[in-house]
Amino acid sequence: MSRFVTVTAVRDFESRVRQAITGVMHGDLQTLPPEVLSTGPDGILQQVGGVPPEVLILGPGINPDDALQLALVFDLQFPETSLVLVAPPNPDLVLAAMRAGVRDVVASDIEVDALRVLLERCCLSAGSRRRGLSLGSEPDHGKGRVIAVMSPKGGVGKTTVATNLAIGLGKIAPMGVVLVDLDLQFGDVATGLLLEPEHSITEAVHGPAAQDSMVLKAFLTVHPAGVYALCAPRTPAESDYITAEHVTRLLAQLASQFQYVVVDTAPGLGEHCLATLDQATDGVWVCGMDVPSVRGLHKCLDVLRELQLLPRDRHVVLNFADRRSGISVQDVEATLGVPVDVVVPRSRTLPFSTNRGIPVLQGTARDAATKGFQDLVDRFRPQDGSKRKQHRRVVVS
Repeated sequence: MSRFVTVTAVRDFESRVRQAITGVMHGDLQTLPPEVLSTGPDGILQQVGGVPPEVLILGPGINPDDALQLALVFDLQFPETSLVLVAPPNPDLVLAAMRAGVRDVVASDIEVDALRVLLERCCLSAGSRRRGLSLGSEPDHGKGRVIAVMSPKGGVGKTTVATNLAIGLGKIAPMGVVLVDLDLQFGDVATGLLLEPEHSITEAVHGPAAQDSMVLKAFLTVHPAGVYALCAPRTPAESDYITAEHVTRLLAQLASQFQYVVVDTAPGLGEHCLATLDQATDGVWVCGMDVPSVRGLHKCLDVLRELQLLPRDRHVVLNFADRRSGISVQDVEATLGVPVDVVVPRSRTLPFSTNRGIPVLQGTARDAATKGFQDLVDRFRPQDGSKRKQHRRVVVS
């Protein structure tokens, strides 16, 4: 079996593909001539040993229309294969390609390093799809979990919780997690994950992406840990062009495509936050171990109960926990009127991790906060309904 198959007559591009995979990714590369397109998927499979490749690269040097026609049929018959089209990208072609099941459209002069990242991402996606297909003959048409990470006040580490939660869930469901930055004016998800996004949420809620969930994926940024991110607008002024209706439609689209949709909301209870809660299956409430933060969350929960907007499942995270703060976990629980589910201790290395843009759950170093974040991730691990995660007493060591 060839893990990578490219259909092209351009030897320079074939050489760059070989450079991208040599010494980094396991598996061999097989190159087929453009004439094989006329034989359809069956003809390609005969050439590569009868087993679908993980990644099929179409072009350069072939007619894009012929490539899209083959891609449409190939994606229907072998959805576990990641398809890549090599052609000059333009909005119309990208839209047609996404509808045909093509994962990425790239220019023929793509650099070797960028090509390597692309192929690694395609392999992760192919592996995830293959595992999903092997779970059973009946597909699961249910929607993914929408997890709203919230706090009425800023400065409690909400984005740090959200980024670590997304990275941790990415280990459970590779390429099945998307992190949405809904702090539309001053969101820091891109900084927290060391990303330089080409697109933002502004483009995702307007134009073709708002109408087609497959096209929407083209506006997401891929993180090396195997998760997607939809980052905040480039300027605070752009938030004026994003409404609550946009948020509702966006989260519904993402939930139809991903197993987990993690939403980092803005502090407070603005219209975008309320729209998120209306779609959320889970609420992760973050508060610090200080009286203003705890009282603020208590008021927030009271308001949401009155509005009947509390999500089905609740997870309370006590961040910056320190027994020398003058209050205890029991004091926090008594004020909130609900149990604390996860404690994240105050850590010296966590600010350093945040400043580097590498969440602690992505790195290998052990940290006092690592266990707390992992406990939060475990609450979302798929499990039998009879073993549903319960609220339980926690202590600060």
